[in-house]
Amino acid sequence: MSDASAKPSLVRSLWGATHPGPTLVVTTLSLALGVAAGLEPGRLGLLVVAVFAGQVSVGLSNDAIDAARDLAVGRTDKPVAGGALTPERALAVAVASVVLAVVLSAPLGAGLVAAHAIALASAWAYNAGMKSTPFSIAPFLLSFGLFPSFAPLSLPQPALAAPWASLAGAALGAAVHLTNVVRDLDDDRATGVRGLPHRLGARASVVLAAAGIVVGGVAVFLGAGGGVVAAVFFVAVVAVAGVTIVLALSRTPGRAVFRLTMLAALLLAAQLVVT
Repeated sequence: MSDASAKPSLVRSLWGATHPGPTLVVTTLSLALGVAAGLEPGRLGLLVVAVFAGQVSVGLSNDAIDAARDLAVGRTDKPVAGGALTPERALAVAVASVVLAVVLSAPLGAGLVAAHAIALASAWAYNAGMKSTPFSIAPFLLSFGLFPSFAPLSLPQPALAAPWASLAGAALGAAVHLTNVVRDLDDDRATGVRGLPHRLGARASVVLAAAGIVVGGVAVFLGAGGGVVAAVFFVAVVAVAGVTIVLALSRTPGRAVFRLTMLAALLLAAQLVVT
């Protein structure tokens, strides 16, 4: 097989550089929250596509900006660092995607445009350099804290999400940041990245992430007024987060601990949707 025929297609390379997993999870969460908020189909579709475009821009800008760093640590599995996609092309599509995200948000109201633009600017700021500072968690707290408001701001009579929902979103964002970065601590240190998780260390980062998830779960349970379904999800969130903390304190955090943390985060997201 020739090199030309073996090279991935442009579309496949672009998709691979969007961080497909997180992109699909966040997009699906926007769909679930939109349904829970009672958005009619037209508005719901616009919201979901706008969120998807925004997440595509975040993923592509991350890989475009980090291309040299990823190559230095051998991350040739990434399309940009591996040469399947140039940083310039990835960044160009990222810019087009972020513009599209804001344009698609416009028909849903000025409130959503403002919230979405702030969340995306925060995410791009992280990619552009905040990841290397002690304040690396701030963009995640801000962007995820705003996220629960996207659906209610898309209603004909827009409103911000309840404070307890925003707190749960911020806790979810903190867990995502602390857990995802922990898996790349060594590679990041080798290329000069020293965000908050790098300064805290793996064990403290995992414990903080799990503790934050418990706080988010408590906020949702109390804020939503309880109920059987809410109680079931609350117990699940606290149980998984509690096991994660025990394991992290008793042994060096490994793949199982990281997966448990993300499971607790997903349960918190589900608790937020159903309540």
